[in-house]
Amino acid sequence: MRFRLIVFDWDGTLMDSEARIVACMQAAFADLGRRLPSRKAARNIIGLGFADAMAELWPEADEADRNRAAERYRFHYRRAGELSSPLFPGAQELLDRLSGWGFLLAVATGRSRWDLDLAFDETGLADRFHATRCADEAHSKPHPEMLLQLMDELGVDGDRTLMVGDTEYDMQMAHSAGAKALAVGYGVHEREHLLAQGPLDCLEMLPELCSWLEKVEVI
Repeated sequence: MRFRLIVFDWDGTLMDSEARIVACMQAAFADLGRRLPSRKAARNIIGLGFADAMAELWPEADEADRNRAAERYRFHYRRAGELSSPLFPGAQELLDRLSGWGFLLAVATGRSRWDLDLAFDETGLADRFHATRCADEAHSKPHPEMLLQLMDELGVDGDRTLMVGDTEYDMQMAHSAGAKALAVGYGVHEREHLLAQGPLDCLEMLPELCSWLEKVEVI
């Protein structure tokens, strides 16, 4: 087996949460009397930790401002039931199949632990993963710390670790950690931007990961 550990980004890779994140970020800014970030700007920060997202959307904000924005964002996210965040088609089946093949599975996400636990409650997928890291537990992407910690915890080196994600931040994190990167082109960042980061490939649909692995693995 070429790869032992497969690490997934969450938003835009396993979960289709773009609309909910953008709407709640804009609502948080409205609550604080701030000019709303455009959909494009709010979309582009998906994958970053909240502090880094604020640095992009509200660079002059101080710590108190960021804390207020985080509180309002979480308030709206909890209440945004009408803006469901479904898993991408085939995600649960894919995880089950990969587990059956013997891969270690993990998540490295720009969400906070609170946000990821909420997503696990909504999807019931917590037990599919051997380890997870969030942006409030380590440096946010594209810094490699989350991925390095996961590799260390699970005892897998970079050559046998595959990072699967939909943003340039995921690709950059993987390269900086010495891991391999595989892009998915249906998420937040455009295909050409992902390919510019030099991933092994860029898949158009999540279930394609199984057939891609069968080409490079002995399963």
